Amino acid sequence: MKFIYSLLIIATVAFAAPSELVKRASVSDVATIGYASLNGGTTGGSGGTTTTVTTLAALTAAVTGDAKKIVIISGTITGNTVVKVGANTSVIGAKGSALNGVGLRVIDVSNVIIRNVKISKVLAEAGDAIGVQAAHQVWLDHLDLSSDRDHDKDYYDGLLDLTHGVTGITVTNSKLYDHWKASLVGHSDSNGAEDTPITVTYANNYWTNLNSRTPSFRFGHGHIYNNVFDNNSDGINTRDGAQLLVENNVWTGTTKPLYATDEGFAVANGNDFGGASNTAPVGTFTKAPYSYTLIATSSVRSSVVAGAGQTLTF
Repeated sequence: MKFIYSLLIIATVAFAAPSELVKRASVSDVATIGYASLNGGTTGGSGGTTTTVTTLAALTAAVTGDAKKIVIISGTITGNTVVKVGANTSVIGAKGSALNGVGLRVIDVSNVIIRNVKISKVLAEAGDAIGVQAAHQVWLDHLDLSSDRDHDKDYYDGLLDLTHGVTGITVTNSKLYDHWKASLVGHSDSNGAEDTPITVTYANNYWTNLNSRTPSFRFGHGHIYNNVFDNNSDGINTRDGAQLLVENNVWTGTTKPLYATDEGFAVANGNDFGGASNTAPVGTFTKAPYSYTLIATSSVRSSVVAGAGQTLTF
């Protein structure tokens, strides 16, 4: 009898949807989900100095260099630029903080964490809201990324672009909304030599009112699970030989939730396509190289939407 009861408990832990979203976090948290948890992990600035910034100049100075450091954004910082983040850094948004017109760039470095940061309306002349290029071991968590769709598609650039051979990237618990071009993976159709090693995990994110790139994924391997996609003009586009594993996601309001161009591929399991169809050719990526928890598809919406975005306190 005790043995049977133990099995029931194990089954509940493995398959039941979470009943409560944990919103309390530590500035020293490290990546435990997806590709960012592999290859020695992603620890950011854990164990380093902690600095709180309230101005653009202070933010720019605080995130530079390779020393371990935790940088906390407090209040609203406004500008028209992108700030380069150094290696071994955790950038944390305090409750209620915001970057208006100021993006973050992670380029040619490794071991970076960006959490609970709200970014809006970064102009195309400055760059992406979040841009990760030629970087490795990056965890992007509880981001709130948006602009508006009142201008043409090139007035702003991407919300979250992952390009130039990035590896070990995990995007979790984030909200991407009210924008034209959401998330591009892979630099260009001619950049396969650099971009084929790409590895990205998207888990537990909310995507809504987006025109395209939800995400658009070139080359490499991508694992996309427990996401909610509402009222977007486009779906997941697997491109240029990309191999995607797409599991337990939920869509409404699009006619092409998962599709391919230029010989992209996907293995799709347990998804709710909202009455539309997956038209992507079946690929070979059938198992992610890490352990993870799939939320029951019927519970993905209730588990993900309320907790996505800048919902943490520290």
